[in-house]
Amino acid sequence: MNPADSARRTRLQIDPVPVRALGVLFDDDLGVPEEGDPLPPLWHWAALSRWSRPRDGGPDGHLAAGGFLPDVGKPRRMFAGGVVAFGAPLIVGMSVTRDDRVLEVTPKRGRQGDFVLVRVESLIYDHTGSLAVREVQDLVYRDGATPSAALPRTSAGPAPLVARLLVERGDQWEFRTDPTLLFRFSSATANAHRIHYDLDYARQAEGYPDLVVHGPLMSMALARVAGAAGIGRPRRLRHRNLRPLFCGLPGVIHEEPVGTDPAEPGTRRWSLVADGQACVSIAVDP
Repeated sequence: MNPADSARRTRLQIDPVPVRALGVLFDDDLGVPEEGDPLPPLWHWAALSRWSRPRDGGPDGHLAAGGFLPDVGKPRRMFAGGVVAFGAPLIVGMSVTRDDRVLEVTPKRGRQGDFVLVRVESLIYDHTGSLAVREVQDLVYRDGATPSAALPRTSAGPAPLVARLLVERGDQWEFRTDPTLLFRFSSATANAHRIHYDLDYARQAEGYPDLVVHGPLMSMALARVAGAAGIGRPRRLRHRNLRPLFCGLPGVIHEEPVGTDPAEPGTRRWSLVADGQACVSIAVDP
């Protein structure tokens, strides 16, 4: 496939409904944006999401490959990270124009075998035509899993419901999920991928031990913690998914020491760690 052949333009509204749903889900002291308020960093993932028709879905619940996103012959699609640069502010209720195009389709080999990297660029313009967001997302496609009926669960029984997604504990934050919370985030972001709500599918078709916590949810939680630390509207935010986190397993979000990268003075970094391993990291350029 020639990436240049895959492009689309859509005209959308910063929908207040999923924005409110997301604000209630986070339930933090940063408040719930209302119509006319600036949209927090990364919240366009919910505000501009739209449900596709069920008939257009693939077996995993996502929009079937072969339309805008290419069919690369590998069925497992994962959100691997990306870079978001912020320009003019997006306002809840504002009409915007969004241009999406596939930049790159590249076969690669990693520690887990062959995969295909698909890089997608999105440009979001406000109602005046000013560039508000330039985003490049990395999507990774892998071969199908080899499921095992004996795959262990991450917990002995159903994950208990949690009172809050994020809880501040001194200089770090607890991050906890449950199936209901994952379902609500799927709804707010129009994400139909079955690994986030269909346990039988996650285990039997994808080979995961439990429901998978959304990569965007973890990145948005890190950005929310950055906001609580005084980061307003950043100039740029880079996020990277390092390994999956499974429903019910607790994580901890902490800020990395300042100055860990001398080449990027002023950059602040946060990581979400579970079982001693980083799952997601973000770097924020104020």
